[in-house]
Amino acid sequence: MNWLRNTFEISHATHDSILSMEGIRGFAVFLVFLVHYISLVKPWLDESSITFHLSEYIHGIGNIGVDLFFVLSGYLIYGMLIKKHRPFKGYIARRIQRIYPTFTVVFVIYLVLSALFPTESKIPSGWKDGITFIAQNYLLMPGLFDVTAIITVAWSLSYEFFYYLFIPALITLLSMRSWRVKYRIIFFLLNTLFCFYYFSVNGGPIRLLMFVSGILLYETVEYKLIKYIPPIGLPALVMAIVSIVVLAALDSHGWWEYLLLYVFFYVFFYVFCLECFLSSGLTSRLFSAAPLRWLGNMSYSYYLLHGLALKFIFMMLEMMYPSQGNDVLILWLLLPPVFFLTLLPSAILFIYIEKPYSLVRR
Repeated sequence: MNWLRNTFEISHATHDSILSMEGIRGFAVFLVFLVHYISLVKPWLDESSITFHLSEYIHGIGNIGVDLFFVLSGYLIYGMLIKKHRPFKGYIARRIQRIYPTFTVVFVIYLVLSALFPTESKIPSGWKDGITFIAQNYLLMPGLFDVTAIITVAWSLSYEFFYYLFIPALITLLSMRSWRVKYRIIFFLLNTLFCFYYFSVNGGPIRLLMFVSGILLYETVEYKLIKYIPPIGLPALVMAIVSIVVLAALDSHGWWEYLLLYVFFYVFFYVFCLECFLSSGLTSRLFSAAPLRWLGNMSYSYYLLHGLALKFIFMMLEMMYPSQGNDVLILWLLLPPVFFLTLLPSAILFIYIEKPYSLVRR
């Protein structure tokens, strides 16, 4: 236990630790795991079974994991920058250090595997197209740009890095540190409504707006705009999940669906995180549990590498137990051992790459 604690507990150079936030990261990355696990286990499932239909809902629920990451990033980066001016050179160097050592190792692994298994490779033929494609991926262009991601989950890193660049520029250009808190909140709310309308009509990266939820969360917590919140965090999280299931069951794609989904995410995630950060009640205690926090602390390594581990596991499974589309229990039976197996390479990546090269000690 001491080894686990010493290995997976981390300190933070730029902000105080919020234990429940570490746990929320662990929960978020487990949701992301569910998305890819469900996608790979489906060929074994009986399409007429309840399990198969449940798996589709679980897949949809898992997609909110990335949104939770965006909320937490919105909170931390905005909070770090709004408190005091930070030289941009040092700030962006730290952001690059946080992302690139771990990303580079996983990226190289994917390139090597692409060369060894060309049928699985996403890299286009022709050395000019191939080099351009690799460079675009290494510069984190998939996601905001129409570029296929070599590492499937890396699309979200383009959102993260855009936020890293945009928010300090916005704060500095508008001198937002000198604004009263209520005016900053009004500004972000109005711009969120405008961007939601624009993205809904014209298309665009609407999930960027989840960063704003983190910004508003920071303003609320830091300036004690709400001093007490009743124990509604868990119900809010449940309602966010239920809203996904209900909207998926309606199977429609009108503008009102996007509005409801946006409002549910925005409000329910905000309330859930708010109770975790303000209260020491049940929700906060649950998400401060050590195993969940440890998963959260290695979540970046896990996020980048778990897809590759899953792919290998299911390739082995196909060889030993070929999929025939008639199983019901395999989804539930495989879930714990497969999740455990994906932890092992991710933990190695965290211990030997992410922690020593990206996480700055206080």
